[in-house]
Amino acid sequence: MPEPKRIALLIDCDNVSHNAIEGVLDELAKYGMVNVRHAHGDWNNPSLSGWIERLHPHAIRPMQQFAYTKGKNATDAAMIIDAMDLLYSKNVDAFALMTSDSDFTPLVLRILESGLPVYGFGEKKTPKPFVDACSPFIYTENLMPDLTPEGESKPNAGRQRESKNRNVLKGDTSLVRLLRTAVEQTSEDDGWAHMGRVGHYISNNSSFSAINYGYKKLGDLIRATELFEVEMRNDGKAMYIKDARK
Repeated sequence: MPEPKRIALLIDCDNVSHNAIEGVLDELAKYGMVNVRHAHGDWNNPSLSGWIERLHPHAIRPMQQFAYTKGKNATDAAMIIDAMDLLYSKNVDAFALMTSDSDFTPLVLRILESGLPVYGFGEKKTPKPFVDACSPFIYTENLMPDLTPEGESKPNAGRQRESKNRNVLKGDTSLVRLLRTAVEQTSEDDGWAHMGRVGHYISNNSSFSAINYGYKKLGDLIRATELFEVEMRNDGKAMYIKDARK
């Protein structure tokens, strides 16, 4: 059994909400072990109090960065230096950047040049250049729990979101084009494509994540579009899909 991928999670606490950290860690667990967890910010700033409460429970190491000059973001510079130190140490196999700041786009490109994947997490305000550079990029709003005024999770929130998405998927031309292209490029002569190959093609060519559409798995999203035929093979262990137009 291969060793789990070692992931370095670097958090820009100035530009992302602490409420998403549990969802981010749960998502990264799908890819490997988050053995480096660094939260960057000026911890003297009262606005980071929410993050302070999340550090110890999730074994996150606070990285102090004083704001030496007004108007200059020293946190960004410190986080970039931290990333490059980790990159040169060769003790990690992937990076996860939790930020909504496009200034980190060159950093993502540099890490990718070294052959390591970069998982991006940020709010929906995140500029497109940074979103597109990561693979995948997940909006943190989709990783936060749906809460009632009493603070309890809504039992039907997931189903309600899924039902709403179901009505708009077919109208999303970019999504439809991406899925159809992935199936076409990975299909056999008979037009059927293995779900695993489709997923790899998409992850290698875009910042796409099914989570941004309200689905935990790509297969669930594909079923919801109703644009593809779906066939389960090998006693239900392998999923194959085919463009319904063919």
